[in-house]
Amino acid sequence: MKILVSNEEKISLIEEKFRDILDILGLDSSLPTIKDTPARVAKMYVKELFSGLDPENYPSLSFTDFSPPEYSSYVLVKNISIQSYCEHHFVPMVGHSHIAYLPQKKVIGLSKLNRIADYFAKRPQLQERLTAQIAENLCEVLETEDVAVYTIMSHFCVQMRGIKDKDSFTHSYVLLGKFKDDPELRREFIGNGNANANVHEFP
Repeated sequence: MKILVSNEEKISLIEEKFRDILDILGLDSSLPTIKDTPARVAKMYVKELFSGLDPENYPSLSFTDFSPPEYSSYVLVKNISIQSYCEHHFVPMVGHSHIAYLPQKKVIGLSKLNRIADYFAKRPQLQERLTAQIAENLCEVLETEDVAVYTIMSHFCVQMRGIKDKDSFTHSYVLLGKFKDDPELRREFIGNGNANANVHEFP
């Protein structure tokens, strides 16, 4: 059930609930090092880590009209840093996205691709959903069906619990339009991503 309240009310409620969690864990929430932790966590959740849940935080975008003679290939931005939280265990998942699109009507400021990825990452997520949300949103704002997003992430729920594997990375793709239908374009884009997918470089 969703609770529709202001951000300040969210912070107050989360602070109260997190203090309960500390008490349940047997921590003394009156200690100088802990007494302000519930407030810090509440503000961090609402204003930083999960700010992508608020539609008002969607980034302001700038576009340039597409002029075919200026472009001979697709636009590709590689190694966009992303940090999110796995919605299964609420621990971090971190990595990079490679984003590409073939302009049809307009192009976007390059940093805006980073901002869109960051916006959708700032919420409890599944990596597959995050990859799809970035791709679908770019199709909408750029008015093109030709979008590709390749995401590589390390999941702390795998590193810190369960199997405790610190060296595995999860890869997810969304290939739309020509990136899906054109085998050569698809191989080129995925190859560009894999060229940087050395486990020693990610996240």
